Amino acid sequence: MSPRGQRYSAHVIRDPKLLQDLDDRLAAETPVDFAANRRIFAELWRHAVRLGALPPQDPLDGIEADLRLAEALNVRRAARPDRPRP
Repeated sequence: MSPRGQRYSAHVIRDPKLLQDLDDRLAAETPVDFAANRRIFAELWRHAVRLGALPPQDPLDGIEADLRLAEALNVRRAARPDRPRP
């Protein structure tokens, strides 16, 4: 139940392409508002600080996993044999 006492119903997306097309169209039609995005980020940061989630106690905690992930994502070979290397 929701906080207002309404029942939630499970809806299934029957046509994911239609939803993706709608999302793409809305993204293309909606201008980017840097100032608003910055305000949202600042508020989210302050909220995380109030919750004690930020700043981390040890900023380097987990850096090894981050480096392994970055190395795995940083592909150093051509995607196709006919494609020139950067």
